[in-house]
Amino acid sequence: MPQPAKSGPRAYLRRYTHLPAALHMLRNRTLTLLDPSTWDDSNDSFYVSEYKRRKKLKTALAVCLSGSDETYHHWKVFAGHASGVCIRLRQGMLLKTINNISGITVGTMDYCTVTEARHRVLPLEEYPFIKRAAFIDEKEFRVFYESATKSLSSLEVPIPLGCISRVTLSPWLPKNLIPATKELIHSIDGCSHIEVVRSTIISSEEWKNFVRNVV
Repeated sequence: MPQPAKSGPRAYLRRYTHLPAALHMLRNRTLTLLDPSTWDDSNDSFYVSEYKRRKKLKTALAVCLSGSDETYHHWKVFAGHASGVCIRLRQGMLLKTINNISGITVGTMDYCTVTEARHRVLPLEEYPFIKRAAFIDEKEFRVFYESATKSLSSLEVPIPLGCISRVTLSPWLPKNLIPATKELIHSIDGCSHIEVVRSTIISSEEWKNFVRNVV
C-alpha cells in the first residue's frame, strides 16, 4: 500500500498549477482530481489505466502534490509560465479532511528503477502509487480516487480554506502585475488573510546581497 506522508504542524504539501485553477480552488474550497490519461508521463498514466482496467473501475482520478520545498524544477515543469502558481497546503489539516472520504486513497509515491522492477512483483493496489526513479526529486504525494459504479471525468474534493497557508506567484510574473494579482486573490470571500508572495527562486535580492556586501 502507498506510504502516508509524515504529518506535523509544519508539514506542507504544494500544488503547482496555473492562476485560473488556483482561483477555482480558493473560491470553491475544493481540490480538483482529474483523469490521469492527460499526464505527460505516459508510464505513470499507463499503470493507473491498468489498475482501472484490472479492477473494472468506471473512474480513476488523481491530483499530484509535492512534499518538497520550492524548487526550480517544480516551477519549470508544472508551472513554467507567468500565470503559474504554487499553493502551499497544511498537510495535517488536508489529510484529516480527505482521509475518510469514500474511494480516496492518499500516499507518497514509490520510486523504482527498471532494474528493481525486474525483480519484484507489484501488488495491484500499488499500481497508482509507483513511478520511475527518474522522477524521485518530485517527492510526489498523490490523492487518488476510484469508483466501480460512478463514471466521472473529474472530482471536486471539499477542503477547508484553512488548509491553504500561502499562495506563491510565478517567478516569471512581471512585477507590475503583482499588485493586481494579489488584490484579485484577496478579494475572494474569506481570502483576505492569505499570504500572497512572488517567488524569488530565480531573482533574490537577499541572495545577491551576500556578494554585494563582501568588502
